[in-house]
Amino acid sequence: MYITFLIIFITGVTSYLAFTNRETFYNLKFNAYLIHHNRQYYRFFSYGLIHVDWMHLLINMFVLFSFGTAVESSFSEHFGDLSNLYFVLLYLGGIVFSTVAAYFKHKNNDYYNAVGASGAVSAILFSAIIMRPDMSVMFIFLPIPIPSYIFGALYLIYSAYMAKKADDNVGHDAHFWGAVFGLVFTILLNPSFVTGFLEYIF
Repeated sequence: MYITFLIIFITGVTSYLAFTNRETFYNLKFNAYLIHHNRQYYRFFSYGLIHVDWMHLLINMFVLFSFGTAVESSFSEHFGDLSNLYFVLLYLGGIVFSTVAAYFKHKNNDYYNAVGASGAVSAILFSAIIMRPDMSVMFIFLPIPIPSYIFGALYLIYSAYMAKKADDNVGHDAHFWGAVFGLVFTILLNPSFVTGFLEYIF
């Protein structure tokens, strides 16, 4: 479970540096125009290390802590020595894949920016759901356990709707595509997770 804590630490430190230095924020944020025209491909990864504010950071890191440790534990059980590699690939893949659609849509728009680990966190969340459908999600304002797979379905529907509506500044498309990546990547690692998932819910 140490990789989850390492990611949280690195992301927290980098986000803090970006909070206190706008040049750092500018140099690390996702900007499709700069990636496409200036070949700054590192931005496909670096944007996931910084956040808009403390609340944005804390929410993402709380969800990562809650589900990342469960995913690491399940990966260790199923994949042994390869579990750490697969977890890192899951997280980094979620960061990159969640912005692919935005890249092609905004590669000639120098005003579009994005920051935050939401895509990677969504990948972790949905990896946990497909492996551990017995998990539940509970919110302080709604103290009723919600089965993880129901929460996941509602999350995907909401993210897809809000991405299409596009009337706020939240990267809902990153949430959606990160979630899709997490599901597909985990299933490709072990297709039997689908069987276990279906047996549990039916």
